[in-house]
Amino acid sequence: MATPTRLTDAELLSELEPRAEAYLNRHMDMVEMWYPHDYVPYGDGRDFESEPWTPDQPTLTGVARTAFFVNLMTEDNLPSYHREIYAMFGKKDSAWMTWVHRWTAEEGRHSIVLRDYLVLTRQEDPKKLEDGRMSVMEEGYEKDGKNTLRGMAYVSFQELATRVAHRNTGRYSKDPVADRIMERISKDENLHMIFYRDMLNDAKHVDPNGVVEAVADEVIGFQMPGAGMPDYNRMAMQIAIAGIYDLRVHHDDIVWPILRKLGIFEMEGLDAAAEKRRQELADFMAALDGMATQFEEKRAAKAAKAAAREQQLVS
Repeated sequence: MATPTRLTDAELLSELEPRAEAYLNRHMDMVEMWYPHDYVPYGDGRDFESEPWTPDQPTLTGVARTAFFVNLMTEDNLPSYHREIYAMFGKKDSAWMTWVHRWTAEEGRHSIVLRDYLVLTRQEDPKKLEDGRMSVMEEGYEKDGKNTLRGMAYVSFQELATRVAHRNTGRYSKDPVADRIMERISKDENLHMIFYRDMLNDAKHVDPNGVVEAVADEVIGFQMPGAGMPDYNRMAMQIAIAGIYDLRVHHDDIVWPILRKLGIFEMEGLDAAAEKRRQELADFMAALDGMATQFEEKRAAKAAKAAAREQQLVS
């Protein structure tokens, strides 16, 4: 059987547009309209001029506040994401463009509800939130020359990662208001992931070699879109130590579910370049699993030492 031809971005988008329209219609049938003001306790709001924010006002733990801050800063960068996805699906008057605008509108609600919650409940210094927003938006986000297949692969993993990070943050917060907000946002993120994942799954029947290479590239080089924000590495480590989003979560709950859905390791008839990248992907997944186990063991050992020290102090 002849090796499938590699498609240009324009050819791929044209070939897949009927599926994009079908998935857009499916999304519109499944999505639920919701309003940020229904999720935020506006009655708790006070005037900052007469009662300035002070560090003793938050009720969330420091790690929960860090996770909420990272999540909000990530959502705040929406204008950059819109620009990049618009360019990726650059077919005007098409189902692709209808999806891009709908996706952007839905994503915009996430930063609205997160910021309103954090400000009204005084969980974070509003000046810090605004300084952070300015910083991440001035930094922006660039897809670094990714073609359409790599862009589809990235957003498939990224949307699922965001869903899981948001949902775990809500649970970790122990705040029913925060948990409800994060659960609501996560439902949107899940539907967004399904659109991109299923588009990528259809693309493998059009350009299987390109899909395998794109998936390998994005898994091996994956970074959350907030990785460019100041002090990100320190905050990400705090979040990982808390178990909100760590290597095990990334391996088990993000990457593997999509790889299984796509059937990446079951695909046949690939060319030599795609086969090479698929083997590199398999090797990377094995190494990631090992790193996740090491991190879990170190975290458990550190927790055990801390518990032993605390017990000594009590006795």
